[in-house]
Amino acid sequence: MKILLGSHHFFPSTGGIETVSNLLAREFVELGHEVRLITQTEGGGEFPFPVIRRPGPMELFRQVRWCDVFLQNNISLRTLWPLLFVRKPLCIAHQTWITNADGTVGWQHRLKRFGMRFAKSLAISNAIAEQLPSTSVRVGNPYNDEVFRNLQTVRTKELIFVGRLVSDKGADLLLEALALLETKPRFTIAGDGPERARLEKQAADLKLQSQIDFIGNQTGEQLAKILNEHQILVVPSRWREPFGIVALEGIACGCVVVGSAEGGLAEAIGACGATFPNGNVRALADALARLLGDPKECDRLRQNASAHLSSFTPRHVAEIYLETMESARR
Repeated sequence: MKILLGSHHFFPSTGGIETVSNLLAREFVELGHEVRLITQTEGGGEFPFPVIRRPGPMELFRQVRWCDVFLQNNISLRTLWPLLFVRKPLCIAHQTWITNADGTVGWQHRLKRFGMRFAKSLAISNAIAEQLPSTSVRVGNPYNDEVFRNLQTVRTKELIFVGRLVSDKGADLLLEALALLETKPRFTIAGDGPERARLEKQAADLKLQSQIDFIGNQTGEQLAKILNEHQILVVPSRWREPFGIVALEGIACGCVVVGSAEGGLAEAIGACGATFPNGNVRALADALARLLGDPKECDRLRQNASAHLSSFTPRHVAEIYLETMESARR
């Protein structure tokens, strides 16, 4: 099957969409399919499939004519128009809410919802599926199971946060929760962003400096090694996360996960951690205190990891995508 994969963002940009597109494309190729990826991200890099960056109208039209199926990782009006002139099966993987950040709906969202009528839809979580106007195949995002794995090392640190340091991700809520704990767990912040200076000041104001290490952005094998040094990964997002690959990466590295409950993050955590109401600092502090004080409960939650993660390996997820694309061709 000739698969044209549309990923608005791709490497060298980093993020969830980039990771998912790369993992899926590699699996499709390994399973014997021909893949081309189109993106609006400039840059370079070597991949086992062609990457067409910022295609012009004629190049985009040629690529759509070439494929047997057009798979969009998030619906993109910018690259849909060739389907007005050449009929090709369309599949859309919905990675986020089809609304503005504040939940309002604009004309572009209405147009996207109209376009979905002519596509096979995949939703990365039940939370996303429930807000789509048509039925969808439910399939979570994959994580890199070759990189993120439990090294069975001694976990010398208690808590870790991994993510961009922006207000939506809630690192400041985690600092507030730490200040409420009677114990003084060691805490690592792996990430960078515009909120870093403010978070460092907040940590100083709360007299938490001796407990916290800001280590900047970490990726790949280095991040996996760092996760293996910690007991609990905390994902305290304010907003309703559509899913949560970082939770899968933490679970794969042997962490118990504490995350906010709304959206799809709870589905990514599954039976491998605990959730709390978004934005509720007291509930977050209580969840951390409970797990930090009960190593046996943490061990019990870790035992659920293998069964949980089996649904999110690149091969398993890719096979569901391929089945959906094949059905779109019939």
